[in-house]
Amino acid sequence: MSIEDIVETETLVIGAGPTGLGAATRLNQLGREYLIADAAEQPGGLASTDVTEEGFYFDVGGHVIFSHYAYFDDAIHRALPNDDDWTTHQRVSYVRSAGNWVPYPYQNNVSQLPLDLRVKCVDGLLAAAEHRAQTPGHKPKNFDEWIVRNMGEGIADLFMRPYNYKVWGTPTTKMQCKWLGERVAAPNVRTVVRNALTMETAGNWGPNATFKFPMKDGTGGIWTAVSKQLPSKKFKLGKSGQVKNINAKDKIVIFDDGKKVKYQNLVSTMALDGLLDVLEGDKNDQTSIQKMKVAAKQGLVYSSTIVLGIGIRGQRPDRIGDKCWLYFPEDDAPFYRATIFSNYSPYNCPQDNIKLPTIQKADSSLSFDKEPKEGPYWSIMLEVCQSSEKPVDLDKLMENTIKGAISTELMLPTDEIVSLYERRFDHGYPTPSLGRDQAISQILPTLKDEFNIRSRGRFGSWKYECGNQDHSFMLGVEAVDNALFGTPEMTLHETDWVNGRRNLERRLL
Repeated sequence: MSIEDIVETETLVIGAGPTGLGAATRLNQLGREYLIADAAEQPGGLASTDVTEEGFYFDVGGHVIFSHYAYFDDAIHRALPNDDDWTTHQRVSYVRSAGNWVPYPYQNNVSQLPLDLRVKCVDGLLAAAEHRAQTPGHKPKNFDEWIVRNMGEGIADLFMRPYNYKVWGTPTTKMQCKWLGERVAAPNVRTVVRNALTMETAGNWGPNATFKFPMKDGTGGIWTAVSKQLPSKKFKLGKSGQVKNINAKDKIVIFDDGKKVKYQNLVSTMALDGLLDVLEGDKNDQTSIQKMKVAAKQGLVYSSTIVLGIGIRGQRPDRIGDKCWLYFPEDDAPFYRATIFSNYSPYNCPQDNIKLPTIQKADSSLSFDKEPKEGPYWSIMLEVCQSSEKPVDLDKLMENTIKGAISTELMLPTDEIVSLYERRFDHGYPTPSLGRDQAISQILPTLKDEFNIRSRGRFGSWKYECGNQDHSFMLGVEAVDNALFGTPEMTLHETDWVNGRRNLERRLL
């Protein structure tokens, strides 16, 4: 290998999703030498957006923008600076339960359930409160214990257990509870009981009660715009950005096109298990690498996500209204969440004057006119989990999804479907399994201390609790600052602290 065969850079960033773009943004701001590589043809990663042939936009999962960081806000507003680049929404979210739409969060709105189920939930809440008072020092050993301790058996059985199984593909007994933070609302017993008696509902809760969404190009449009703030010569995309192997000893990454990059610092957003598969070194290195692989196999669990989209001709029905996203814990539908994606922006669907042929009626047994017709149009995006403990019949998934949409009143049998979309992501959710913390506490420090590799991002650091878009972006920013200046990585190591405050310490502009 001659020196002419190798490109050298101070920092190599693998992955051009939010984390990689955060790292590159910080490096560019500091005027440092770097390259950013990704096997995809376009930036965005798991926050990208697809467009169907008919012109319907679908994100590759349920994404909205809300932020804990001024630096993140600066970055996306520099990329999309105009007021008309964005729409702002008040979250309108429900859980489909016992044939009713129960406002989110479910545990605060059991008042909307039938009387017998309302009694079951309130009784469980009171029993849980009594148990907490009797055992003030007890700490739940897993997510299931946390649910029962905070919400009682009624809510656990009706919503929390079945819904979380549909999301994670893992029973709640096999999940830890340290990840929860601001993700799950612990109910106020007094408020729940009062509302159950008065039939009132609780107000919005959580960090995404108000959220932003790009007016055009979906969530992926944000990251395309962020990437355009960086010099195009810094990117290696497609085949030239596909990592073949990483030589830890020589600090050289070899790509599928045969090109080699020698780095001083490596920020990787590859899935942690995938990173370990391509990591190589000398005899001493291999001992550490093998130990990390064992830890990963024992402690890292993930599920796959299948995203499905349905484009429909007709006015958005009143029963849908201004709903944003909806949760489905019951087994009458394969999906765990549905997003009324056309409600996020009028540009997520073809314009009304576009003529499209009908593919089928929602009830495929019904006849339909095949002649192309104009809109208007609306759309639904749905998400399905697949795991080793939750198999999915992929051949019949779209058919079963449409049937589920009818049974849950998202669609009517006579609705005209004009577009269908389906895409599977092998690594969809990093599961907060019981063995996760032990695994990453061994793997991440070893990668950093022995190999100067900072593995960060949704699957790079395998921490769902700091896997939102703002977290992911800042994981990249903070990894760079840590590599160059030794600055602590607060998002990775102090996630609860970050989520509990507005971080104004760092600005981009």
